[in-house]
Amino acid sequence: MAMYGILPKEGAEGRYFALKFALWAGMVSISMMFGAFTSAYLVRKPAGNWYEFKLPTAFLFSTIVLLISSVCLEWAYRSFKNGNEKPYKAGIFLSLVTGVIFIALQVLGWKSMFAQGIAINLNVSGSFLYVISGFHALHVLGGIAALLVSSLFAFSMPFLNSARRILRLDLVRQYWHFVDVLWIYLMLFLILQ
Repeated sequence: MAMYGILPKEGAEGRYFALKFALWAGMVSISMMFGAFTSAYLVRKPAGNWYEFKLPTAFLFSTIVLLISSVCLEWAYRSFKNGNEKPYKAGIFLSLVTGVIFIALQVLGWKSMFAQGIAINLNVSGSFLYVISGFHALHVLGGIAALLVSSLFAFSMPFLNSARRILRLDLVRQYWHFVDVLWIYLMLFLILQ
């Protein structure tokens, strides 16, 4: 069975396999949750009593910011693997800052919705948007926590691109790209609906 990649291998490779499998299992379950949200949205919308409203522009700006954040983290990861300390640190820092900016833009988007008279309990259409964007923001906050830890490693520990540190950064990178792709999916879904 081990030759088919089902059982973890010994040592660092086995640890990497186990952690990556756990991360991907978590990302699949998160995807299923958002799939359920968007499916419920599609089922509920034709039932009537649905307010049509424009998405806040802050959500569109936050999409661009999250894309920039992913590019910065990919730059940091590649720089770390290649032994380039300064770009690695710059990329980690910029990714963390843009992640925080994303959350700030989400809050501005929610305030904009509220200013339009769209409260979370006013109509189911607004409720869906608050729930979908809010749950995504919670997952981004988890990624920000991981980026914060990565930043602490980057700036407080001696630069050494060991297999363990590459593994940690790779897992953070994969999760961060996942929340990025998930947000793009959600934005496209909301725009096209």
